[in-house]
Amino acid sequence: MAKQSRRSFIGKVTAVLAAVRAFGKEKRGQEPSEWTLWYKQPAKIWTDALPVGNGRLGAMVFGGIDEERLALNEDTLWSGFPHEWNNPHASEALPEIRKLVLEEKRYKDADRACLRMQGPYNESYQPLGNLRLKFAGLPAGVSEYRRELDLDSAVAKVRFTAAGVSYVREVFCSTPDQAVVVRLSASKPGRLNFTVRLDSLLHAKSEALGKSGLRLAGKAPAHVEPNYVDAPNPVTYDDAEGRGMRFECRLQVRHRGGKVEAADGGLRVSAASEVTILLAAATGYRGFDQMPDRSAEEIGAVCAERLRAAAKRSDTELVDHHSADHGSLFRRVGLDLGRTPDADLPTDERLKRFAAGEADQHLLATYFQYGRYLLIASSRPGSQPANLQGIWSDQIRPPWSSNWTANINVQMNYWLAETCNLRECHEPLFELIDGLSKTGRRTAEVNYKAHGWVTHHNVDLWRQSAPVGDFGKGDPTWANWQMSGPWLCAHLWEHYLFTKDEHFLRERAYPLMKGSAEFYLDWLIPNPQGGLTTCPSFSTENDFLSPDGQRCVTSAGCTMDIALVRELFSNCAAAAKLLGVDEPFQESLHNKLGLLPTYKVGTFGQLQEWSEDFAESTPGQRHMSHLYPLYPGGELTSRNKAEFWKAGRVSLERRLAAGGGYTGWSRAWVICLWARLLDGERAHESLCRLLEHSTGPNLFDTHPAGDGWIFQIDGNFGGAAGLTEMLMQSHEDVLRLLPALPKAWPKGNVRGLRARGGLEVSVAWAGGRPAEVTLRPELTRQQKVAIPPQISEVSVTESGRKIEAEVRDGIVELALRAGGVYVLRMT
Repeated sequence: MAKQSRRSFIGKVTAVLAAVRAFGKEKRGQEPSEWTLWYKQPAKIWTDALPVGNGRLGAMVFGGIDEERLALNEDTLWSGFPHEWNNPHASEALPEIRKLVLEEKRYKDADRACLRMQGPYNESYQPLGNLRLKFAGLPAGVSEYRRELDLDSAVAKVRFTAAGVSYVREVFCSTPDQAVVVRLSASKPGRLNFTVRLDSLLHAKSEALGKSGLRLAGKAPAHVEPNYVDAPNPVTYDDAEGRGMRFECRLQVRHRGGKVEAADGGLRVSAASEVTILLAAATGYRGFDQMPDRSAEEIGAVCAERLRAAAKRSDTELVDHHSADHGSLFRRVGLDLGRTPDADLPTDERLKRFAAGEADQHLLATYFQYGRYLLIASSRPGSQPANLQGIWSDQIRPPWSSNWTANINVQMNYWLAETCNLRECHEPLFELIDGLSKTGRRTAEVNYKAHGWVTHHNVDLWRQSAPVGDFGKGDPTWANWQMSGPWLCAHLWEHYLFTKDEHFLRERAYPLMKGSAEFYLDWLIPNPQGGLTTCPSFSTENDFLSPDGQRCVTSAGCTMDIALVRELFSNCAAAAKLLGVDEPFQESLHNKLGLLPTYKVGTFGQLQEWSEDFAESTPGQRHMSHLYPLYPGGELTSRNKAEFWKAGRVSLERRLAAGGGYTGWSRAWVICLWARLLDGERAHESLCRLLEHSTGPNLFDTHPAGDGWIFQIDGNFGGAAGLTEMLMQSHEDVLRLLPALPKAWPKGNVRGLRARGGLEVSVAWAGGRPAEVTLRPELTRQQKVAIPPQISEVSVTESGRKIEAEVRDGIVELALRAGGVYVLRMT
């Protein structure tokens, strides 16, 4: 390295390290934090409001001046109840389908036969209701209006000035106190005058409880048809207990100055100076396998107890408990990609300027932190997992039932959980898998006469595991897709790889993985080439042109099927070996692995999506399922099966050229794929496109639906995961730093990411290359770190003490000690 170039580089390193030392040291309590969304006007529609949540309770805060609205949700409030969804006639169709596909190549007839394997549609996530505050006595004009959501404190705030009085509202959703908290204040005494009401779209009634309490009690529908189904009576109620669950929302008002009284089914607050509203909610849900028949009295008692517990705390204590809880998760990770004056503009204005081509890398960093914020707010131990809309929904028939769609969406919701240092938030997904393993065992037995457990495309609160489609009305490419189990099991294995928690592996992950593998041992059948295949097989939501020119969906051995089965069997065998159990089972898995087909490269040099090189009838399909072994799998890399890794790039380029990956979760997947292809420029371009084309004013991910757009949260999570993959990868048992760094980020730093092997990683970079890397291992182990070729020298210290480290073939191998702090300085 030339001396002048070296001096320039060292100067850049020094500047970056100074930024690192200052990074994350902003004063807590200072308003607003760096990670704040803010606006100069109230939200006009639900998708512009700001979300708060604690995993179980959620609220969308509109920030109105004369009327404030909080749209409320509770994560177990769903339509329906446990019922039989399996189809005993499904197994009768299997031999016919397999013959049509494997022997007669009559793919369209196989599509029609698959319809006989379907069951009922699943249920829908429901809105709880609305808290409405209507203010009296405010003058017509206000000034200094600001609506904001501070991601660091997880507090939504509204402030404005009217007639010389400053008004402030704060809303947060506390996990430790299991309550929504609304705080209102005025700068002059006695200026708060408003009414408090609760209402719901569901069958419900609101009434006052004494002078300062309010209750909303009701019942959810017994059944709700999906929003994409045209039905004469799509929402049905049933008075029988348990056929539709009861629910209650209850609030209490406490105040300083003035008075509170019951009025017209609500409450009236008069001449107060400060007001705090505490709100709790509960439902009749007992568990996925039990009728939701808790009585109204029992549900009310739960709400009352939660309010009593929260009311024992002062406002300061409520805020402190909430802040400590949220901060313990959110503040683990920091990111600095640079800052421009645009960072001080309102978020909606920043987004418009960004879409017009104005560079704002800080907005990308904010989007990353927003993804982490949303997972913290929608998925906590003991809650349900984040669904298609997290926990926020305002419709009785929400888009796609706001369920857990398991052919990518619920999985994408958790792609960031481990790498972004939120492993606790992964827990609800594991509970979902556990429930599905129970209902799915019955589905495997009834529908397929098979062992183990199986799940399909749609999942609801009741852990529906069978194919949906209303007994023949759904397209088999999604309704019949039976591969969600292995994909979900990948999350169990990944959690183990990141934590090396052998107790988790032995007691939770391995039994679930084994049960899934047992099903696919039965599901695999001989193919004409003497190996094994899957049939029927669907490349999710895609179709192909059969040799006679028909659009078809049913075939055998789609690339994604083979990738998922290979991954499941490999991981399951590795887990059994590590635990020292089930040797005959390990042998069976290895034998079957040897009979699975290899991937194929098609006519255009692409990774084939189907076992046959069919013509694509939808070349711009948003799903890219055949690229699973590239990401989120890790089978194909530049160093392993590189021929197929390169073919994957061709597939991605062709898909994008035909209009695929344009919006929402599909674009988020593209970011991750480009990162794994080590193309930082294309990954950055896709990240920018995600914000330009698929992001609402409140940074919610959007997805096309009919003639419009709807909120779907998976793109938020997938985008954050993709940005992380650009900065760090560890899926090859080697820690790779800045593997897909774009030119737009020449310097910066990231703190607190997680790599496989129980390792926390922080990186500062300058000149497009790592300058200082800090490793904080939880475990004593060997760790390989890839050193970029442009680095000529590496020095390593452990807790300030220099240690020897030799770079061999671009790798430095370190003996890490649990609890140590290792700093690698690179020049």
